[in-house]
Amino acid sequence: MKKTFPALLAAGLAALTVSGCHNGGTETSAVQGPNILFVIMDDVGIDQMKVFGYGGAVGPDLPNIDAVAHAGIRFRNTWSMPECSPGRAAFFVGRYPLRTGINQAIGPQDLATSHLSPYDITTPKLLKRANYESAMFGKFHLAGPENNEAKNGTPATLGWDYFYGWVGGLPGSIDTSAGDTVTTAGTYMCGFVPGVARGGAETGACYQPDNTCSVITRTRPLLEDAPGLQCLDSGGILVPAATCGVPPATLNFTGLNGYYVSPLVIINNGNVEEVPVTDPRARGYRTRIETDAAIEWIKSRPTNKAWMATVSYSAAHTPWQQPPKELLNGLVGPLDGLTCTDPLDARVIQDRMTEALDTEFGRLLVETGLAKRNPDGSLKYDPKASNTVIAIVGDNGSLAAAVKDPFDFSRAKGTAFQTGVWDPLIIAGPQVTQPGREVDHMVNTVDLFQFFGELAGLDVHKEVPRTVDSVGILPYLTDPAQGSLRTINFTMGGMNEQANGARNGPCVISGSCTVIPTSKSVCEDNKGDWWGPGHTHTQAGVLPNPSNPDPTGGYLTCAAINEALYKQNNDPADMLNLVPESSVAIRNVRYKLVRNSSEDYDPISDSIKRETVNELFEIDQSVPTPLLDTAVRNLWPSADPETVAIYNELTAKLERILASNPDCPGDGNMDGVVNGQDLSNWSRIANDWGLSSVYDFVTGQFRDGFTNNADEAIIQANLGRTCASTYGVY
Repeated sequence: MKKTFPALLAAGLAALTVSGCHNGGTETSAVQGPNILFVIMDDVGIDQMKVFGYGGAVGPDLPNIDAVAHAGIRFRNTWSMPECSPGRAAFFVGRYPLRTGINQAIGPQDLATSHLSPYDITTPKLLKRANYESAMFGKFHLAGPENNEAKNGTPATLGWDYFYGWVGGLPGSIDTSAGDTVTTAGTYMCGFVPGVARGGAETGACYQPDNTCSVITRTRPLLEDAPGLQCLDSGGILVPAATCGVPPATLNFTGLNGYYVSPLVIINNGNVEEVPVTDPRARGYRTRIETDAAIEWIKSRPTNKAWMATVSYSAAHTPWQQPPKELLNGLVGPLDGLTCTDPLDARVIQDRMTEALDTEFGRLLVETGLAKRNPDGSLKYDPKASNTVIAIVGDNGSLAAAVKDPFDFSRAKGTAFQTGVWDPLIIAGPQVTQPGREVDHMVNTVDLFQFFGELAGLDVHKEVPRTVDSVGILPYLTDPAQGSLRTINFTMGGMNEQANGARNGPCVISGSCTVIPTSKSVCEDNKGDWWGPGHTHTQAGVLPNPSNPDPTGGYLTCAAINEALYKQNNDPADMLNLVPESSVAIRNVRYKLVRNSSEDYDPISDSIKRETVNELFEIDQSVPTPLLDTAVRNLWPSADPETVAIYNELTAKLERILASNPDCPGDGNMDGVVNGQDLSNWSRIANDWGLSSVYDFVTGQFRDGFTNNADEAIIQANLGRTCASTYGVY
């Protein structure tokens, strides 16, 4: 007789707690769920993954991740959101962006209503109900530090017991002076002094922030990193062709430098330490720092308490910068001969960053006792040897410049097209029946929230008193015959809220204009030209700017740039393509509807108009050439009755989802009612903070970025209001 799902779950957990182990074989309590190791890869879409059948000969080699994939399950039909912050929020609250307010990567100007709410039930808050401890290492990017009352303490506010990483998330820009203020910016485009073949040096004095020094000389150019990269990786700054002595006064140890120098935040049980970049802990290669911190925490866990460790790798997000050679396959030579400006070189660097992530992931498993090494050095992973579930996922699709054939680089990260949202998901652990399987059923990364609850024996739809968009994943592990638990999949991206209706400035990349980059520096890190306030693009200063009488002030929107470009020569061919400001998609088993919307300049009416375009595609997961939603495969508009019926069905379901989260003015804590608790919460925030919060409501047309008496008036006007319950669409 076939077991029911609850029976399978109970049996599985019972078996795990009897035979499982924490670190290195220690017995676990018989009443706890399995440990959870959750690994996030940044900007690594499924197109990068050979283990899924894509990536081809040019894709990165990931032997450690592959070993876990072959010992677990590869979910081949997983959607995330188009950008990192909404994608990560999906993991940790199980809710689509229309409910969290996080529509794009969180930037320094985005209001608290586009951060994860302190009143939401996150994965660590949920798992605490099952006696779990939770930690995160690496990139956070879910809330704060700007425009958020908790500032750098947001990981603790959102439930994590321990955090070691970067709250703002992104690495800083590469320091092209390599840390020496007498060096002209732009001299060293990868942030370190390269070897002599690239105008650098094969020897030099490596100074540390504490003024200690050592001489580094490269004697094996084909086997060793350039002294400049060795020094940077150690936390230092290289003075080329010099010997140690009195440190030059021109060395700058307070500047950021890509993946090697970043201000660090450490939170332990609510205590927040902000580590400056002059501290050795904030200097060194990020991927290694993230792994070291995770290893230390996991190995220190008590044996009587389950844990969840999220290793949120920064790689392979821009800026693309060479990793240390020792983190790469021995056949890979030093990378200082590659430039960080040449597009072909940059693609190689991005692959190597992903490979370095894989190397450190393997070390993480071995040093925590979750895996061993075979005699040939390959990973020996036995999922039944520990009481730990491993989940590996990408946070969104690949950045356009990194996309692998045959995927569409013009419809990549930042859009709801397949290349922008189709992500690898790998899960391994003792629960998996028939390891090595592939699952082609639709999965959404919001489902991971329910999965983590399932592992802990919790029913998230009962535990969370608001809409959760998750469906189950655990049944796919325990039952190879499990049918699809979803009838549709959904994804969306757009713009976050900024005070008084502001938005990110326009960034022009390869002939297209986008508002995805959160700042001028992020635009330039992505090889773009910034046309917003403080622009450096020379053409922006001479074009007419109807929205700004002072052209040196830049442009506020992509539409304004197109207006200026058109009016320069009265030629629509001069206008830029626009990356959609809003991109949503829904699919069933076979067909996908994509809706893109942007404001653009219309030469015919000489005005700015919003244009919304719907496209319909047939898609699949064929290997190595899937059916993708490329422009030439658009089925809409159509007069074919069957196509019209498919379009109408998907459109109706899309509209139902988009309308499923009606506004509830005055309800700041998301409990579905406006009452005295909202007044109490507002009062504390208004008096202690006064700036952006979840109690800053829309007054007039926009939020103003303040929590003040205008917001109290909205609560008072709606006291006693009960908001309609909403339900997810699966």
